Amino acid sequence: MTAAPGMAVVWRLGAATTLIMLAFAMAAPVLAIVLQQAGHGTTAVGAFAMIPFLLITLLIPIVPSVLARWGVVRVYRWGSVLQLAGILGYAAADGLVLWSAASVASGTGAAALWNATEALLAREAPPQRRGRVMGLYQTALGAALALGPFVPALLGWSARPVLWLAAVLVAACCAMVLAIPPHATSEPPAHTQRGTWHALRTVPALVAIAFTGGVFEAGLGSVSAAHASASGMGLSTAATVAGAIGVGSFLCQYPAGFAADHFKPSAVFSAAALLLLAASLAFAWSSRAPWLLWAVGLVWGGVGGALYTLTMVRVAHEFSGRATAGGAAAMITGYTAGGTLGPLASGVALQWAGAAGLAAVLGTLALAALWIARRIGRPPAG
Repeated sequence: MTAAPGMAVVWRLGAATTLIMLAFAMAAPVLAIVLQQAGHGTTAVGAFAMIPFLLITLLIPIVPSVLARWGVVRVYRWGSVLQLAGILGYAAADGLVLWSAASVASGTGAAALWNATEALLAREAPPQRRGRVMGLYQTALGAALALGPFVPALLGWSARPVLWLAAVLVAACCAMVLAIPPHATSEPPAHTQRGTWHALRTVPALVAIAFTGGVFEAGLGSVSAAHASASGMGLSTAATVAGAIGVGSFLCQYPAGFAADHFKPSAVFSAAALLLLAASLAFAWSSRAPWLLWAVGLVWGGVGGALYTLTMVRVAHEFSGRATAGGAAAMITGYTAGGTLGPLASGVALQWAGAAGLAAVLGTLALAALWIARRIGRPPAG
């Protein structure tokens, strides 16, 4: 099978994933703010926000085997159906317990469709343009992540209509996927299959970088929106703080892919870590200068998202055939582990130590990422 048909399926799945990302970006800050307004602290909000990422982290190691057995399209279909079940739970139910159950369904589905799309993309993208292709795809996801939190303000809607609109978007995704033939993609030979654990052992530095990206891009949106709401902002305004993270992600994905095609990985990763360090330290002054919430969010989302894109580009160079699915799964594992721990850790830091405490935690993580980045590409000691 030539690259063109494979890429055609990739872009169709990518469009469906973008709709799901838009639905998630609309729903997540709204759910967080509603919980905060119901009297839940940032620790509880952070714990709730980590549920889908926890499910992804737990399940992603087995997804490459599922993909090898059932194929990309079938696995993606089941993932989108579970996503629909989750968003319908958010829209139709009320309360932390029922919404947590919906998050379990959503996270399970996300594990399937995420690995399916990105493994296929890494496998099919032309080697000389991998960075730009991956950057373009991630830019589309960044646009969805950027737009979603602004929907309540743009439409002037309350929480419930926004959640139902998110459900409509996921239903449209399901319709798009059902139109793709089950055997629309060819699978590499079985002997090239390598699992997630093999990839984790092969490129641990890239996994650590992906973890950092997950904390900053995926792990701070809900808590920052709840923090803004607790500071006195209304739902629509507070949700735009999370939107700043999405805007940053949208703006930085293609430039990150371009940089991956033209510069040394260690230099690009190091520059990203330094930007995260500067933004994290600036957050300590956000209580006195609220505009910093948006400025810092732009950097968190832009650079955090870029780190994930850059690691996926490296996966496309480090792995081939079915091993690409394991490599992609390893990066998703790192990223979602960051997205899982990020909301809880940041919620605890904010609740007990304020903005300065969160700045210290995130600054330490950025320094660790810088230390790792400077060692990427070096030959092993001894």
